[in-house]
Amino acid sequence: MKKIIPFLILAASLFSCGRFGNKEIDGTKDMRIVCLSKQLTEMVFALGKGHDLVAVDLSSTYPDSAKLLKTVGYHRALNPEGIIAMNPDLVIHSNDIGPETVLPQITKAGLNIKAFGGANTIDSAKLLLKELGQFFGVSKKADSVISDMEAGLARAADTLKSLQLKDSLKVMIIHFGLRNNNYFVMSGRNGVGDKMIRLAGCTPASYDGKGAREMSAEAVALANPDIIIATDFGFDRMGTMDKFISSVPGVALTNAGKNKRIVRFEEHDIVYFGPRSGANIIKLINLLHTPTIAPTK
Repeated sequence: MKKIIPFLILAASLFSCGRFGNKEIDGTKDMRIVCLSKQLTEMVFALGKGHDLVAVDLSSTYPDSAKLLKTVGYHRALNPEGIIAMNPDLVIHSNDIGPETVLPQITKAGLNIKAFGGANTIDSAKLLLKELGQFFGVSKKADSVISDMEAGLARAADTLKSLQLKDSLKVMIIHFGLRNNNYFVMSGRNGVGDKMIRLAGCTPASYDGKGAREMSAEAVALANPDIIIATDFGFDRMGTMDKFISSVPGVALTNAGKNKRIVRFEEHDIVYFGPRSGANIIKLINLLHTPTIAPTK
Protein backbone atom coordinates (compact mmCIF):
# COMPACT_ATOMS: atom_id res chain seq x y z
CA MET A 1 0.00 0.00 0.00
CA LYS A 2 2.90 2.32 0.83
CA LYS A 3 4.25 1.83 -2.72
CA ILE A 4 0.88 2.58 -4.34
CA ILE A 5 0.22 5.91 -2.57
CA PRO A 6 3.35 7.74 -3.88
CA PHE A 7 2.52 6.55 -7.41
CA LEU A 8 -1.03 7.91 -7.13
CA ILE A 9 0.26 11.25 -5.86
CA LEU A 10 2.71 11.48 -8.77
CA ALA A 11 0.02 10.57 -11.32
CA ALA A 12 -2.38 13.11 -9.87
CA SER A 13 0.22 15.86 -10.04
CA LEU A 14 1.02 15.05 -13.69
CA PHE A 15 -2.63 15.16 -14.69
CA SER A 16 -3.35 18.33 -12.73
CA CYS A 17 -0.55 20.28 -14.45
CA GLY A 18 -1.96 19.45 -17.87
CA ARG A 19 1.02 17.29 -18.82
CA PHE A 20 -1.30 14.46 -19.78
CA GLY A 21 -4.82 14.17 -21.14
CA ASN A 22 -4.78 16.25 -24.37
CA LYS A 23 -7.13 18.79 -22.82
CA GLU A 24 -8.82 21.56 -24.79
CA ILE A 25 -6.56 24.59 -25.10
CA ASP A 26 -7.67 28.24 -25.03
CA GLY A 27 -5.62 29.81 -27.81
CA THR A 28 -6.43 33.36 -26.69
CA LYS A 29 -4.20 32.98 -23.63
CA ASP A 30 -0.40 33.09 -23.60
CA MET A 31 1.12 29.61 -23.72
CA ARG A 32 4.18 27.57 -24.62
CA ILE A 33 3.87 26.30 -28.20
CA VAL A 34 6.14 23.99 -30.20
CA CYS A 35 5.49 24.52 -33.92
CA LEU A 36 6.42 21.72 -36.33
CA SER A 37 5.49 23.29 -39.71
CA LYS A 38 7.26 26.24 -41.27
CA GLN A 39 4.11 27.77 -42.78
CA LEU A 40 2.48 27.78 -39.34
CA THR A 41 5.57 29.43 -37.85
CA GLU A 42 5.44 32.30 -40.34
CA MET A 43 1.70 32.75 -39.94
CA VAL A 44 1.78 32.66 -36.13
CA PHE A 45 4.36 35.46 -36.19
CA ALA A 46 2.33 37.37 -38.80
CA LEU A 47 -0.68 37.22 -36.47
CA GLY A 48 1.33 38.69 -33.60
CA LYS A 49 1.51 35.47 -31.58
CA GLY A 50 5.16 34.62 -32.17
CA HIS A 51 5.92 35.26 -28.50
CA ASP A 52 4.05 32.03 -27.70
CA LEU A 53 6.52 29.88 -29.66
CA VAL A 54 9.25 28.21 -27.61
CA ALA A 55 10.60 25.81 -30.26
CA VAL A 56 10.23 25.08 -33.97
CA ASP A 57 11.39 22.56 -36.57
CA LEU A 58 14.64 23.18 -38.48
CA SER A 59 12.84 24.34 -41.63
CA SER A 60 11.13 27.20 -39.78
CA THR A 61 13.57 29.94 -40.73
CA TYR A 62 11.19 32.86 -41.30
CA PRO A 63 10.96 35.40 -39.82
CA ASP A 64 14.44 35.98 -38.39
CA SER A 65 12.96 35.76 -34.88
CA ALA A 66 12.18 32.09 -35.58
CA LYS A 67 15.91 31.41 -36.00
CA LEU A 68 16.45 32.39 -32.36
CA LEU A 69 14.15 29.64 -31.08
CA LYS A 70 15.24 26.16 -30.08
CA THR A 71 14.79 23.46 -32.72
CA VAL A 72 13.41 19.94 -32.39
CA GLY A 73 14.64 18.42 -35.65
CA TYR A 74 13.69 18.58 -39.31
CA HIS A 75 9.91 18.46 -39.77
CA ARG A 76 10.06 15.03 -41.44
CA ALA A 77 12.67 13.67 -39.04
CA LEU A 78 11.59 15.08 -35.69
CA ASN A 79 13.03 14.30 -32.28
CA PRO A 80 10.11 13.39 -29.97
CA GLU A 81 12.30 13.59 -26.86
CA GLY A 82 13.27 17.14 -27.81
CA ILE A 83 9.62 18.13 -28.24
CA ILE A 84 8.65 16.60 -24.89
CA ALA A 85 11.60 18.28 -23.14
CA MET A 86 10.24 21.73 -24.07
CA ASN A 87 7.27 21.02 -21.77
CA PRO A 88 4.85 22.75 -24.19
CA ASP A 89 1.22 23.59 -23.48
CA LEU A 90 0.55 22.82 -27.14
CA VAL A 91 2.22 21.25 -30.18
CA ILE A 92 0.93 22.40 -33.58
CA HIS A 93 1.53 20.93 -37.03
CA SER A 94 0.01 20.74 -40.54
CA ASN A 95 -0.02 16.97 -41.07
CA ASP A 96 3.32 17.16 -42.89
CA ILE A 97 5.57 15.78 -40.17
CA GLY A 98 7.55 12.59 -39.62
CA PRO A 99 8.62 9.98 -38.85
CA GLU A 100 5.32 8.15 -38.45
CA THR A 101 6.18 7.29 -34.87
CA VAL A 102 6.52 10.88 -33.65
CA LEU A 103 2.81 11.65 -33.14
CA PRO A 104 2.07 8.42 -31.22
CA GLN A 105 5.11 9.06 -29.02
CA ILE A 106 4.27 12.63 -28.06
CA THR A 107 0.59 11.74 -27.71
CA LYS A 108 1.49 8.92 -25.33
CA ALA A 109 3.57 11.42 -23.36
CA GLY A 110 0.37 13.41 -22.84
CA LEU A 111 1.18 16.50 -24.88
CA ASN A 112 -1.68 18.56 -26.26
CA ILE A 113 -1.53 18.43 -30.06
CA LYS A 114 -3.49 20.39 -32.64
CA ALA A 115 -3.38 19.95 -36.41
CA PHE A 116 -4.14 22.83 -38.76
CA GLY A 117 -4.76 22.86 -42.51
CA GLY A 118 -2.12 23.17 -45.21
CA ALA A 119 -1.15 26.06 -47.49
CA ASN A 120 -0.65 24.36 -50.84
CA THR A 121 -2.88 26.82 -52.70
CA ILE A 122 -3.67 30.50 -52.31
CA ASP A 123 -7.19 29.69 -51.10
CA SER A 124 -6.00 27.10 -48.57
CA ALA A 125 -3.45 29.61 -47.22
CA LYS A 126 -6.26 32.13 -46.65
CA LEU A 127 -8.35 29.48 -44.92
CA LEU A 128 -5.38 28.55 -42.73
CA LEU A 129 -4.86 32.18 -41.72
CA LYS A 130 -8.56 32.43 -40.81
CA GLU A 131 -8.36 29.17 -38.84
CA LEU A 132 -5.33 30.39 -36.89
CA GLY A 133 -6.93 33.79 -36.35
CA GLN A 134 -10.02 32.18 -34.83
CA PHE A 135 -7.96 29.87 -32.62
CA PHE A 136 -5.79 32.67 -31.25
CA GLY A 137 -8.67 35.12 -30.97
CA VAL A 138 -7.18 37.55 -33.51
CA SER A 139 -9.62 37.22 -36.41
CA LYS A 140 -9.38 40.91 -37.33
CA LYS A 141 -5.61 40.64 -37.57
CA ALA A 142 -5.99 37.55 -39.77
CA ASP A 143 -8.34 39.45 -42.08
CA SER A 144 -5.76 42.24 -42.33
CA VAL A 145 -2.96 39.79 -43.17
CA ILE A 146 -5.15 38.17 -45.83
CA SER A 147 -5.97 41.58 -47.33
CA ASP A 148 -2.25 42.43 -47.54
CA MET A 149 -1.58 39.00 -49.07
CA GLU A 150 -4.19 39.59 -51.78
CA ALA A 151 -2.73 43.02 -52.54
CA GLY A 152 0.75 41.50 -52.88
CA LEU A 153 -0.51 38.82 -55.29
CA ALA A 154 -2.23 41.50 -57.35
CA ARG A 155 1.05 43.45 -57.57
CA ALA A 156 2.80 40.28 -58.73
CA ALA A 157 0.19 39.76 -61.46
CA ASP A 158 0.59 43.37 -62.60
CA THR A 159 4.40 43.01 -62.62
CA LEU A 160 4.17 39.95 -64.85
CA LYS A 161 1.60 41.55 -67.15
CA SER A 162 3.82 44.59 -67.65
CA LEU A 163 6.56 42.41 -69.15
CA GLN A 164 4.32 41.36 -72.07
CA LEU A 165 6.15 38.04 -72.38
CA LYS A 166 5.79 36.09 -75.61
CA ASP A 167 7.75 32.92 -74.79
CA SER A 168 7.52 30.71 -71.71
CA LEU A 169 10.80 29.46 -70.27
CA LYS A 170 10.98 25.91 -68.86
CA VAL A 171 11.92 25.88 -65.19
CA MET A 172 12.91 23.07 -62.81
CA ILE A 173 13.32 23.18 -59.03
CA ILE A 174 16.07 21.06 -57.48
CA HIS A 175 16.07 20.68 -53.71
CA PHE A 176 18.40 18.98 -51.24
CA GLY A 177 16.34 16.89 -48.82
CA LEU A 178 17.72 16.67 -45.31
CA ARG A 179 15.59 13.63 -44.58
CA ASN A 180 17.14 11.45 -47.31
CA ASN A 181 20.39 13.40 -47.60
CA ASN A 182 20.26 13.76 -51.38
CA TYR A 183 19.14 16.02 -54.20
CA PHE A 184 15.75 15.56 -55.82
CA VAL A 185 13.54 17.36 -58.34
CA MET A 186 10.82 19.18 -56.44
CA SER A 187 8.90 20.46 -59.47
CA GLY A 188 6.83 18.55 -62.02
CA ARG A 189 4.21 17.32 -59.56
CA ASN A 190 1.82 20.28 -59.73
CA GLY A 191 2.80 21.31 -56.23
CA VAL A 192 3.33 24.78 -54.81
CA GLY A 193 6.60 25.21 -56.71
CA ASP A 194 4.90 24.52 -60.05
CA LYS A 195 2.10 26.95 -59.21
CA MET A 196 4.59 29.67 -58.36
CA ILE A 197 6.59 29.00 -61.54
CA ARG A 198 3.40 29.54 -63.55
CA LEU A 199 2.50 32.67 -61.57
CA ALA A 200 5.97 33.97 -62.49
CA GLY A 201 5.21 33.48 -66.20
CA CYS A 202 7.14 30.25 -66.83
CA THR A 203 6.37 26.57 -67.43
CA PRO A 204 7.43 23.75 -65.09
CA ALA A 205 9.81 21.41 -66.94
CA SER A 206 8.45 17.87 -67.30
CA TYR A 207 10.47 15.43 -65.22
CA ASP A 208 9.95 11.68 -65.46
CA GLY A 209 12.28 10.00 -63.04
CA LYS A 210 9.99 7.08 -62.22
CA GLY A 211 11.76 3.95 -61.09
CA ALA A 212 14.93 5.84 -60.15
CA ARG A 213 15.93 5.51 -56.49
CA GLU A 214 17.98 8.67 -56.76
CA MET A 215 17.67 11.72 -58.98
CA SER A 216 17.86 10.56 -62.60
CA ALA A 217 20.51 12.37 -64.65
CA GLU A 218 18.83 11.10 -67.82
CA ALA A 219 15.42 12.44 -66.79
CA VAL A 220 16.92 15.83 -65.89
CA ALA A 221 18.65 16.00 -69.28
CA LEU A 222 15.45 15.02 -71.11
CA ALA A 223 13.46 17.66 -69.19
CA ASN A 224 16.09 20.16 -70.38
CA PRO A 225 15.01 23.20 -68.35
CA ASP A 226 16.06 26.66 -69.47
CA ILE A 227 16.48 27.69 -65.84
CA ILE A 228 17.00 25.68 -62.67
CA ILE A 229 15.93 27.00 -59.29
CA ALA A 230 18.21 25.55 -56.60
CA THR A 231 16.81 25.84 -53.10
CA ASP A 232 19.13 27.57 -50.69
CA PHE A 233 20.69 24.72 -48.70
CA GLY A 234 21.35 22.58 -51.76
CA PHE A 235 22.95 25.45 -53.65
CA ASP A 236 25.06 26.61 -50.71
CA ARG A 237 26.15 23.03 -50.03
CA MET A 238 28.00 23.03 -53.37
CA GLY A 239 29.54 26.42 -52.71
CA THR A 240 29.50 27.73 -56.29
CA MET A 241 27.27 27.64 -59.34
CA ASP A 242 29.95 25.84 -61.36
CA LYS A 243 30.19 23.06 -58.78
CA PHE A 244 26.39 22.75 -58.66
CA ILE A 245 26.30 22.38 -62.45
CA SER A 246 29.12 19.83 -62.57
CA SER A 247 28.08 17.79 -59.51
CA VAL A 248 24.28 17.53 -59.48
CA PRO A 249 23.14 14.67 -61.79
CA GLY A 250 22.19 15.75 -65.30
CA VAL A 251 22.39 19.51 -64.73
CA ALA A 252 25.44 20.01 -66.99
CA LEU A 253 23.50 18.50 -69.92
CA THR A 254 20.63 21.00 -69.73
CA ASN A 255 20.25 24.43 -71.32
CA ALA A 256 20.24 25.81 -67.77
CA GLY A 257 23.61 24.21 -67.07
CA LYS A 258 25.17 25.15 -70.40
CA ASN A 259 24.02 28.77 -70.10
CA LYS A 260 24.67 28.98 -66.35
CA ARG A 261 21.06 29.84 -65.58
CA ILE A 262 20.97 28.48 -62.03
CA VAL A 263 19.21 30.74 -59.53
CA ARG A 264 19.25 30.34 -55.75
CA PHE A 265 15.95 30.65 -53.92
CA GLU A 266 14.95 30.21 -50.29
CA GLU A 267 13.18 26.90 -49.77
CA HIS A 268 10.45 28.27 -47.50
CA ASP A 269 9.55 30.90 -50.10
CA ILE A 270 8.54 28.34 -52.71
CA VAL A 271 6.99 25.39 -50.84
CA TYR A 272 3.87 27.02 -49.38
CA PHE A 273 1.65 30.04 -49.92
CA GLY A 274 1.46 32.68 -47.24
CA PRO A 275 1.59 36.38 -46.34
CA ARG A 276 4.69 37.06 -48.49
CA SER A 277 3.73 35.04 -51.58
CA GLY A 278 3.16 38.13 -53.72
CA ALA A 279 6.62 39.49 -52.90
CA ASN A 280 8.16 36.04 -53.46
CA ILE A 281 6.53 35.73 -56.90
CA ILE A 282 7.87 39.17 -57.85
CA LYS A 283 11.30 38.00 -56.70
CA LEU A 284 10.92 34.95 -58.95
CA ILE A 285 9.84 37.11 -61.87
CA ASN A 286 12.96 39.23 -61.48
CA LEU A 287 15.20 36.15 -61.31
CA LEU A 288 13.63 34.19 -64.14
CA HIS A 289 13.21 37.04 -66.62
CA THR A 290 16.46 38.91 -66.03
CA PRO A 291 17.25 39.33 -69.78
CA THR A 292 13.77 40.77 -70.33
CA ILE A 293 13.82 43.30 -67.53
CA ALA A 294 15.81 46.47 -68.10
CA PRO A 295 18.57 46.87 -65.48
CA THR A 296 17.88 49.37 -62.72
CA LYS A 297 20.23 52.28 -62.25
